Amino acid sequence: MKPFRFQQFEIHQSSDVFRVGTDAVLIGALSNVVNAKQILEVGTGTGIISLMLAQRNPNANILAIDINPEAVQISQNNFYNSPFADRVQSQHQDFKNFETEERFDLIVSNPPYFETNSSEKDILARQRLELDFSDLIQNASQLLSDEGLFSVIIPIDSEKQFTKICSDNLLCLQRKVIIKGINTSKPKRVVLEYSFQKSEVTEEYFVIEKSPRVYSDEYLELTKDFHIFKKTL
Repeated sequence: MKPFRFQQFEIHQSSDVFRVGTDAVLIGALSNVVNAKQILEVGTGTGIISLMLAQRNPNANILAIDINPEAVQISQNNFYNSPFADRVQSQHQDFKNFETEERFDLIVSNPPYFETNSSEKDILARQRLELDFSDLIQNASQLLSDEGLFSVIIPIDSEKQFTKICSDNLLCLQRKVIIKGINTSKPKRVVLEYSFQKSEVTEEYFVIEKSPRVYSDEYLELTKDFHIFKKTL
């Protein structure tokens, strides 16, 4: 499988590990990483999100974990071959049992969001088989620093359920980015950021494509430091 190339790094992939997708690019580019010195990514896959965050914040140290040992190997190799190798590491960990004295300024995840089903494709990465929303949120709340942020991208129809579980764990919604594929379509994804601090929720809208297979100006602007876009005459 050919590597996915970005401006400052490339992502080697495998048919057995969830590949680079738009959701990962969006959360990697949209998450608030400004004040984060210690970052934890849950379910890193190929490592794309961690590498994007490392590029965006040169002061951040990032730990990326995954339950899939092949994903850990691939992500670690991608980290090693990147300009950020000294600040990003991958570990084979089950987040449900993950323990550390470290508290993180940002915990980020593109979590499994399908209910358990008969599909054999990317089971661990796509289905809530090994990590459901409750486990993810409860453990994140225990590892988040007092001023830290918990950032996820999930289907928009799961937002109310996710926010309710966060509230039960004392996490308050801070920011919501509602994402449309194209402007005329219904929103399908949402980026959500939570913290222990109560504040007015910031709500944003984001459109990926202005027409089928034609990126919107806002997507081009958001990803201009990452994607290698072909110049048009």
